[in-house]
This record gives sequence, structure tokens and C-alpha cells, in this order.
Amino acid sequence: MRVHVVSDVHGSVSALARAAEGADVLVCLGDLVLFLDYHDASGGIFADLFGAPAAQQLVALRTAKRFDDAREWSRSLWASLSEDPRTVIDRKIREQYAALFAVMPEPAYLTYGNVDVPDLWPDYVRPGHTVLDGQTVDIGGRTWGFVGGGLRTPMRTPYEIDDDVYAEKVAAVGAVDVLACHIPPDVPELLYDVEARRFERGSSAVLDAIRDTQPGLVLFGHVHQPLQSRMRIGRTECVNVGHFRGTGEPYVLEY
Repeated sequence: MRVHVVSDVHGSVSALARAAEGADVLVCLGDLVLFLDYHDASGGIFADLFGAPAAQQLVALRTAKRFDDAREWSRSLWASLSEDPRTVIDRKIREQYAALFAVMPEPAYLTYGNVDVPDLWPDYVRPGHTVLDGQTVDIGGRTWGFVGGGLRTPMRTPYEIDDDVYAEKVAAVGAVDVLACHIPPDVPELLYDVEARRFERGSSAVLDAIRDTQPGLVLFGHVHQPLQSRMRIGRTECVNVGHFRGTGEPYVLEY
């Protein structure tokens, strides 16, 4: 069995179309939407609407952890639009989803990232796409558990949920061979982004599940430039599958 795993696609349509070449199945751990590109200020929904200089300013404020200032400044830009901002954002996200799901390989197993909008996915998934969140599935004779979304942060991205709700999804998955999440377990080395120079949030519930059930493998994304991309906890190998928008290359798993 050859499985290709991607996470943090962030609008990379052409790379996603090739992501399953040579594989039996594709697994996607979310963050399909590109709202703001930290590496290319001209990319993403925000830059489409307000231009690259405005995107650079927003990145600078967020990088400086001035989240309240970032929200206040960007709010003035959204207020300048002639349409309701929610309508504009919905349309822009739908445009990205339409392009991404049109090229998404089949078969594919998917879960949500913290910047995704789960309510919109049913309009775009195709028959060969299986969406899982707090659920399990057999892939090539191994049980995979999927947990999507992220935990609440000052960034206030679309699919952030309370810690107890996230923990319920982890518990619903139970003991599996492979645990596939968008966010990492709550381990500092796996959470620190060396380029953004900040800690992202990880899940203590996932860490507890690793200690209690010892899955053979835990796969995740979310942290684009992690201090440490993999580590072993007991018998469990924990692997950040990589920033797909940045590399264009899937993580390859064979068994």
C-alpha cells in the first residue's frame, strides 16, 4: 500500500492535481484555503481584495503578535468594501474550493484544517472523496483515525473549536494504527515555527491518546516550519507531513 499525505495545501491547485501520482490513495489533512500568504504577499484572498502592501502590513502585525491591532486595522479595510465582507469572503473561498476539489485525486480521505470552512465542503466533494472528522476508516488493512480543525487562538481562524470538543473527537477515534490530525500533539518542539518565531497550538488530547493507546504513527501538519518535524513518543512515531504549498511534495507512506 502506498499512501501520499498532504497538509496545508493553501490554494496549490496544480501541485494538488499531481499529489497522488504513483499512490494508491491520497490523504489530505486540511487547510485547503489560502487567505493570507506569509511568503508571497500577492497571494491569497486578502491580497486579491486589498493588494500586496496591505497583506504585508497584516503579516507584519501578526508576526509581531499584535493581533488586536491587526484585527482593528483590517476591519477598516473590510468596511471599505461595497459588499458585505462575509458575502465577499464566502465567494472567494468558494472559488478556491471549486478549483481545488476539481483536481483533488480520487480516492482521497480528507479532514479539515483550522482555516477551512466545513459547511461548504459538501458542495464540492466528489464521489471518490471521503471526509472524516472524529471517525475511522480502513486504508489498506490499517485503521486510520481522523481529527480535523484546530484549537482556539488569537488568530480566530474559521474552524477553531473548544478544547473539550476537540478532545471528544479524539476519544471517538479511540485506538488506531494511524492517527491523522491537522494539528500536532502538544509538544513544544513540534509546535514552534522557526520562521514565524512563535508557538502554534497543539492538542493535549492527542498527546494523551498517544500515551494511552500508542498508535504506530501520528501524522499532522499545521506548523509550516517546525523546529522538529518528527519525534518518537514511546512506540509512536510523530511526523509533520510538511507544508505542501511550500514544497509541492507529499509525504510518502508505504506498508
